[in-house]
Amino acid sequence: MVLKNHKVFIPKNMNKIPLIITREYLTRVKKKSFIIMTFVGPILMGALFAAQFWFMTMDDNSKKTIAIYDKTGKYTQAFENSETLTYRFVNEKNAEKRKDEFRKSGNYAMLSILDTLSNEFILYSEKSPDLDVKMQLSKNIETFLEEKNYKKLGINKEDIDAAKVSVNIETITLTDDGEKDSSAELPIGIGFVAAIIIYMFIFMYGVQVMRGVIEEKVNRVVEVLISSVKPFQLMAGKIIGIALVALTQFLLWAVLTGVIVIGISLIFSSEMNPEQIDISQIQNISSEQLPNFANNDKLSETFVQIMNFNWLAMITTFLFFFTGGYLLYASLFAAIGAAVDNETDTQQFMLPVTVPLIIAFVAAMGITRNPDGALAFWMSIIPFTSPIIMPVKVAMGRYEIWELLLSMGLLVGTFLATVWLAAKIYKVGILMYGKKVSYKELWKWLRYK
Repeated sequence: MVLKNHKVFIPKNMNKIPLIITREYLTRVKKKSFIIMTFVGPILMGALFAAQFWFMTMDDNSKKTIAIYDKTGKYTQAFENSETLTYRFVNEKNAEKRKDEFRKSGNYAMLSILDTLSNEFILYSEKSPDLDVKMQLSKNIETFLEEKNYKKLGINKEDIDAAKVSVNIETITLTDDGEKDSSAELPIGIGFVAAIIIYMFIFMYGVQVMRGVIEEKVNRVVEVLISSVKPFQLMAGKIIGIALVALTQFLLWAVLTGVIVIGISLIFSSEMNPEQIDISQIQNISSEQLPNFANNDKLSETFVQIMNFNWLAMITTFLFFFTGGYLLYASLFAAIGAAVDNETDTQQFMLPVTVPLIIAFVAAMGITRNPDGALAFWMSIIPFTSPIIMPVKVAMGRYEIWELLLSMGLLVGTFLATVWLAAKIYKVGILMYGKKVSYKELWKWLRYK
């Protein structure tokens, strides 16, 4: 008797949702595209990371000769040969002959100095010149002219250089546990990376939900499925199943990318820094000694800042808004897929759904400059933008607990409301064929009982 009464509260066929989730999950993770991208993604990220180190170690040591025509005759002392640049003055006054001689000479470039007062300096080359070469020429001329101006004004340049001061501001965060070394740049970087990941995965897998619904609708597979399960259960199973696919791929990317990046860092750091850092020295020092150790070594200063970062709050917030943001937008994408017969017809409905997400992503960088402003507050509270903005604020530590809880509550509430509305559209649209749907038509569907 107890079991019978209990069954009243369990919707019929609710046990089919796990089956749908399993079907959606296994169908996608077994695809070659998923397996390939799971491994190719981290490899590409590692390759980009390695390319940065490689470009840092690559110096163009080839000898370049720069021809210089100085009409003013005042710059003969402005250019000194270096290991990579050799300067050669030319005297040909005819511009066309001078250009012809340059092209035949095999010189890298030719600098023409025509008028000092108007700063008329022209650099000729047969190919686009290296930026380093152009910057070096500009630096030589600027230094030469500055020294001349110092002499005219009776200023001793050495005194000015001696008066210059380099300031390094150390950042310390005051917490209940005491003082901790921190960084102004690290939290911004972590927050922005989190925003990029959430933005990318919402689009990638939200669109997958929409395409999956359209594909099943066009192939009439849905008619068979609807005979066994309710439309809402089908939508919920599809959304959750693809969410698990997204989380699986994200975790695999995070682990594999971390392993590859750490490996590349160790390889290149040993090549770029012959005097190896004693790793055992870092391992054996206590937490109280870390700040002192950081003062003596830039690498360990970064290490201390990373260790002092509030990873628990960041990871918890990231996972919540990653999941909540996906579920919110995936339900909308599912409704769009149910309302149309092909991807071409989705454009009119995609714009209002994706605009808040795009605005939030664009605004994320600006919000890092003013995380306590009204714009940052409201965008971290509004459910359609909070999945992007709130992780940025949490990474920077610029939030109140009540703000975070309010944002989470509104996101959950909006998700439930959105699922309810999307389910009504899904219920009608999933079996609707061959009809162009407008916003007016969608409004009618929402009013059906």
